[in-house]
Order: sequence, then structure tokens, then C-alpha cells
Amino acid sequence: MKKPYVALFIAVVSVSFAAIFIVSCQAPPLSIAFYRLSFTTLFLLPFVLFHKKIRYEMLNLSSSTTLIMFGIGIILASHFALWITSLTKTSVASSVILVTAHPVMVAPLSHFLFKEKISYLSIVGITLSIAGVIILVGGNYGLQPGTLYGNVLAILGGIAAGIYILGGRRMRQKISTICYAFIVYGVAAIVLFLLCLLFNSPLLISHRDYEIIFLMALVSGIFGHTFYNWALKYVPAYVASVALLAEPVGSSLLAFLLPWIQQVPSIYTITGGSIVLAGIYLTVRTANFQNF
Repeated sequence: MKKPYVALFIAVVSVSFAAIFIVSCQAPPLSIAFYRLSFTTLFLLPFVLFHKKIRYEMLNLSSSTTLIMFGIGIILASHFALWITSLTKTSVASSVILVTAHPVMVAPLSHFLFKEKISYLSIVGITLSIAGVIILVGGNYGLQPGTLYGNVLAILGGIAAGIYILGGRRMRQKISTICYAFIVYGVAAIVLFLLCLLFNSPLLISHRDYEIIFLMALVSGIFGHTFYNWALKYVPAYVASVALLAEPVGSSLLAFLLPWIQQVPSIYTITGGSIVLAGIYLTVRTANFQNF
């Protein structure tokens, strides 16, 4: 029963590195997102080519299941495109707060769609976690109103993230992690490639950026999103959603610990981060995990 906890912990720590990798890149956001998903898909390719069971599973997927996973891939690409673009159209605080509000949507939908029981203590934990993110981000950057366009993009990015989590929770009940991740990541990479062409985002970037994004794909893609997708089979959707709120906390801690960054956390980071972690603890502690 500890495996889902361990997988979620590894996933959150791994995705927390994404912000560190991104700020180290010079490439445009859409280019970064495209190569991140492309490299992550390529990491999974050997498992598909040389694992007979996975190949058999992929070749025998029903058309309806395949279409649903294609849709989830499009949603994942939309999340990256909407959120990253929102960062250029509104304040960092507004974008991060709005895009990480998906537990508000995921919790009730997981209850009605999947019959996942949510205790009052879990509701308190979800509320605490979101409040902690608001304190952490808002206190550090200031809650600037930004522009309506950027805020709408961030909200849509958060909705896309919520749908991605709910879709993964449903599909992972019957599809293996590698099969699911390979198809979803691959579709997302293709969609982001088309978006790069549409918005003239360069496909040729520096060697240094290729190296950084390669590491991002390995750390944040494989050990982050893929471990997260594995855990979705066993962890209620709202728990998985709330767990991701620890990402800004992890990024802040890494920015402090890594010697080439060394950003000393402010009182808002410490206070908000502590509240987020307390909220996640309450939510996870009261959740009911399935047997596996």
C-alpha cells in the first residue's frame, strides 16, 4: 500500500525540477514543450519495440479506447500550450494560482464520475493546499490583475490539467502505464509540433538547450509524469491532483539548495509551502487506496 505514496513523492520531486530546467533554457516555451514531450516519448519507444506484451496490448486496443487516449494527448498538449503562453500574457502569480486550481474541479468530478468518497478532512486538506499556493505565489510576486486574456489562458490550462488527471485515472484502470504514456505523450508531441509551426516557434535550438530539455524529459517526464500516471491506477483522482500542488514548493526548495541558483526562500514561501504540505498530508491521509 506504500507504493502509490512513493510513486507520487518521486513524481512530485521530479516535476519540481522542470522549473529549474526551463529557466536554464533560452528556447521559446512552445519549443521547450515540444522537445520535452518528444524526448519523453522516445525514452519509452524501446519498451514498446522490444516488449512483446506491450506491443500486443497496443495492437489490440479498441478504436474507442485509442480515440480517448488521443483526446487525452491533445488535452495534455493544450495544458502545456495554454499555461506556458499565459505566463507571457499575465503575472506569474495569477498564472500559477489559476492553473493549479484544478483540485477544485477534480475533487467533485472524481466523486460523481468515479464514486470516489471525499471526507470532510480531505476537503479541508484541498482548501488548505490551494490557500498555501496563493500565499506562496501571491506573497512572492504580488497578486497583479494582469490581463484578462492571460488569466483566461491560465484558467483553461488548469481545466486541461484537471481533465488530463481525470482521463488518466479512468484509462489507467485498464491500460498499462507504458502503453498509455507512449500514446498520450506521442500525440501531445505531434500537437505541439503543429503549434510550433502555427506560431512560428523555432524547431532548431541550441545544443545546450537540447541537452537541458533531454534531462528534463528524463527527470520530469519519465520519473515525473510517467510515475504519476502509474500511480493514477491506485490513487483517487483528487489525491493525485492535490499532490501536484507540492510542485511549486519543491521548485522553491530546489532553487534554494542548488548552488548555481541559491534563491533564499521568503517568509511567504516557507509559510505557504508549509500550509500546502499540511493540506496534502490531510488529503492523502484520509484517502482510500484500491488494492493492487
